[in-house]
Parts: sequence; C-alpha cells; structure tokens
Amino acid sequence: MPQSSMKIAPFADELVDAAAELLAERHERHRRAEPLLPGKVDFRAEIAALLADGATGAFTDGAYVLGKPGPVEHWGPNIRVDSAGHAARDPELLRDVWAAAAAHWFEQGLTEHYALVPAADAPLVDAWFRLGFGAQHAHGVLEVPERERPAGVREATEDDVEALVAIGPVLSRHHRQSPVFSRLAEQTPDAIRTEVLDDFAHDGVVNLVYEAEGRIVGNFALCPVEMSDAHSGLARPPGATLLAFAVTEPELHGSGAGLALTDASFAWARAHGYETMVVDWRMTNLLASRFWPHRGFRTSFLRVHRSISK
Repeated sequence: MPQSSMKIAPFADELVDAAAELLAERHERHRRAEPLLPGKVDFRAEIAALLADGATGAFTDGAYVLGKPGPVEHWGPNIRVDSAGHAARDPELLRDVWAAAAAHWFEQGLTEHYALVPAADAPLVDAWFRLGFGAQHAHGVLEVPERERPAGVREATEDDVEALVAIGPVLSRHHRQSPVFSRLAEQTPDAIRTEVLDDFAHDGVVNLVYEAEGRIVGNFALCPVEMSDAHSGLARPPGATLLAFAVTEPELHGSGAGLALTDASFAWARAHGYETMVVDWRMTNLLASRFWPHRGFRTSFLRVHRSISK
C-alpha cells in the first residue's frame, strides 16, 4: 500500500470495535495452530482494558498497535505491547502503525520496546523482525503427559527453606553469562527466602526438589497460570499450570536431574487435575531453549525486543 494513501490515526476509544475484529481474526489463526490457547475471548474487553490501563498507540484500516509502559527497574524506560496489543490483516501495515506509535513513545524517553507475538504467525513475526526487533523470550505449552514420579524427587517442606535459598540464585547467575547477558541483579537471600515462604503459604504452589548425595541440587516450582502476569490474556491457556521456576546445579547438567524433575512436574500436574502446562524461557539461554522443546513444549508466543539508542 503506498504510504501516501494510508491514513494513520492515534488510537482512540471509537476504534476499539474495529481493532477487536482484527484481533479476533489474528487469534483465530493462532488457535488453528495452537488449540490450547483460550477459545472464549471478549476481544473488545481485552483492548478496552489496555486503554483503561494507559495504553497508547496507532491505527490504520487493517492494523493497530497499543503499548503501555512497564516497570522500569528491570526493563529500563520501556513500552510493552501485550498479547492483545497488536493485529494486522496485512503484516506490512503493522510496521507503519508501530512506526507512528513509536515516534511518540520515543519522544517520551521510552527506548526499550517489547511485544508479545504469536509464534505460529510467521508473516507477523517477520514484520516485527524487520522493524529491528529480535526474539528475546519464548512461551511454551503442551498437553501434560502421563508420567510416574521418578526416584530422587520429592516435594519440598519448610525444613528445606535454606536449601532452596541457596540454590535460588543459580538461574540468574547463568543468565548473566554469555550469550544471555541479563542485566537483572541477583536477588538477596532475604528476598529469595520471602518468596520461598510465600510458596509454602499458598496451597496451589509446589516446589519439587531433586536430591543427590544428601543435598538438594535441583528445584522446579509449579503454580496456577493465573498467578502469572506474563501468561495473561490471549497468552493464558485456561486451566493450566505454570512451571514457574526450574534450576539444577551446573555440574548436574546432563545427569538426568532435569529430566527427573520434568517427569515429576508432569506427574504432580496430572495428580492435581491439570491437563495443560506452560513454561517460558530466554531464547539466548542455550540450555533452556533446547531442553523445553525437546520435552514436547510447543512455542506459542515470542516476546520480541528492540532497544533504541538516542
């Protein structure tokens, strides 16, 4: 479409219905590729909620984008385009509406841009990539298989709190190395201890631990997906459990500890009535980005990222 014939407008309330139609079409395509995603969605309400939460963006006939600022502490001065924040009949139009919206976001000093994109929609993913975005994070989903809990794995108790605190930083330390290069600071022992104790206070949360030579060397934590902000809206399979945390000591990689904890997670999920499980991982975490797909998880969404230098 020639740029001169395109009319791009700031997103406004009167555009919600047209945007909801575009979003419904995108999600229908996505569900044909990944049927575990939510089927009953009020698309108008999803977009209206973004506007009520302060989202801004741009619209043209056939495409829209909406983004809202997220927490600055870990993400920098940022704008986040959530799962309901974009759709396009012609993915090329997505590039135009993002360009219009991004000009205003950049003027506000929001230089870190994130978007959650259906992984199965190759033309749409390509449109984001051709805007200079790269794949940062992946969401995975699968039907929970039947498994028996392996030997060596058990549910943690409050007697294990200090052991869970000790193993807690292993993942963030791994992420600070190449090729992830995460900027997230390592949590303090007190902060980890608070999170662990919160887990024990919640009936729906479990910490599974793997023991070797009398000590805990692996920890997987599961919870209802409703506890996750990342897996929300169109990216939240109904009635799923989230594998929220997964770590084994580096010297245990390749030993079977991760496989045992994964099978134990499947067994726990089945025993508690879950048929669907979700997980997410850094694309640049080479271990995780190979481990989870090999366990059967299908990539449902990609979080893409662009850092804009002034």
